[in-house]
Amino acid sequence: MSATRRNDFDVASPAPSASLTSSAELDGHVPGAVTHVLSDYFAARRSAASEIDPHFSEEVVARLEHFTLGGGKRMRPVFAWWGWRAAGGSGSGQAATTALRAASALELIQACALIQDDVMDGSVLRRGQPAIHVAFAEAHRRNGWAGSPERYGESLAILAGDLALIWADDMLAEVVDDPATRARVRAPWRAMRTEMIAGQFLDLRAQARRDASERTALRVDAVKTAAYSVERPLHFGAALAGADEELVAALRGYGAEVGTAFQLRDDLLGIYGDPARTGKPIGDDLREGKRTLLLAIGLRRAEERDSSAAEALRAAVGDAELTDDDVRVVGKLLDELGAREAVERQVRELLDSGLQRIGKAPIKATAREALRTLALEATSRSG
Repeated sequence: MSATRRNDFDVASPAPSASLTSSAELDGHVPGAVTHVLSDYFAARRSAASEIDPHFSEEVVARLEHFTLGGGKRMRPVFAWWGWRAAGGSGSGQAATTALRAASALELIQACALIQDDVMDGSVLRRGQPAIHVAFAEAHRRNGWAGSPERYGESLAILAGDLALIWADDMLAEVVDDPATRARVRAPWRAMRTEMIAGQFLDLRAQARRDASERTALRVDAVKTAAYSVERPLHFGAALAGADEELVAALRGYGAEVGTAFQLRDDLLGIYGDPARTGKPIGDDLREGKRTLLLAIGLRRAEERDSSAAEALRAAVGDAELTDDDVRVVGKLLDELGAREAVERQVRELLDSGLQRIGKAPIKATAREALRTLALEATSRSG
């Protein structure tokens, strides 16, 4: 996305202080307002962490803060905000501030997921910068400390991810103090956290078992990404506003389909994207041995048509030494097999179905149009 284009995923967009604005004024500035909220939260927690141990604060907390505030599209808080707005959330002062701060806690869950995912996948880059475990390892190496820099880096990254998850719970508990509201949001909050971990498990298990079925690939996408990225944030925001079951079902249906389409787009960008825009190298999924839907379709079609193509694809999966040129060769092969177009078609079908759901939902035009725009941006070709 263009850095100068203002939209709901633009972190750099002008952002008023969360405590000074109404819901309508916040609508176009949610990512920046979330950053304000998180910055204030980290400042308070960093001070308390320093009292425990200054090194813990200076190294683990500071690194987590830099990672959380330094990038990301704030997609999950944005969807939570519009779930709240779609369910009738409005007003100024405390109502909007509570919704915004509750939604901001989702960004800490996202930090946990990304940090630990990078450790499990052995990814070296995130958002165009060294992954947290790599940064910790580099600090260990520079200081000439004892032991393995890699083991140290991974261990501290796990701690940072755990801390993010704990603080997400803390933040939500501090913000939502009304018993009735807390009871409503508990279900989506609990489900989202468990689904996030279950999805990661399914991804790892599929890699270990070399499960190349299309059904498994879609199941991983639905649980690992769609649920905690779009479906549950919408559910969470709607529950915060007291939505009825009919609206929750419509939002969740939209979220499941748009969230899956978002992951399929990410899979395509992992092969065909521009690293300068995506912030990560091409081919990481291949090197890590991930069985994406793109690869699953390609393998099935290759086995049906061309044994040499199937052998080439199988050889590429899990090969940590693949060069970028190798990845481009694989991408061309998948294109020739029609796998790329098949996934593009799946993205379009999921997007269309999700938009139809939200078109029929009993929500105001402002929320409907915002959710339509978010769906289009989340599944755009530019990443």
